[in-house]
Amino acid sequence: MAYEISKVDVWAGSIEDRPGGLADKLEVLAKAGASLEFLIARRDTEQPGTGVVFLAPLRGVRQTRAAQDAGLAKAGSMFSLRLEGPDKPGLGARISRLLAEAGINLRGLSAAAFGRKSVVYFSFDSLDDAAKATRILKKALAGK
Repeated sequence: MAYEISKVDVWAGSIEDRPGGLADKLEVLAKAGASLEFLIARRDTEQPGTGVVFLAPLRGVRQTRAAQDAGLAKAGSMFSLRLEGPDKPGLGARISRLLAEAGINLRGLSAAAFGRKSVVYFSFDSLDDAAKATRILKKALAGK
C-alpha cells in the first residue's frame, strides 16, 4: 500500500459543553448523509460552558448546507492535509522531523492506526506551508 496525501477542508464550530451538545451537531450532518472520517471534540478551556468540534469531510451542497445550519464553518485559517498509508514504527517521529527540518511549524496533528493502516491529519497556518509539506512528504514516502 502506497501513501496517499490529499488536501482536506476541515470544518469547525462551537458546541455546548453538556450531554448531547456534540450529538446535536452530528445528527444534523448524519441526516444530510455525511460519513465523517475525522472528528475531534473537546472543551474550550477559555470559554467555560462551550466546546469546539473539528470534522471532515463534508461533500456536496446538502452536507455543507447542513453544517452551516448547525453553526459549523470551514476552518478558513487552517490548511489541512490527510496522509493515509501503511503504519510503520516511528512514522510519526519521521514525518514530524522531516517537516521540522524544512522549517514548517505544525498547527496541529491528529493520527490513528488500525491494523496495518495509518491516517494522519496535519494542520498548517498557511497554504504555502501545506503545499511545501505535500511536496516533502510525497518525496520522502514515495515507494515506501
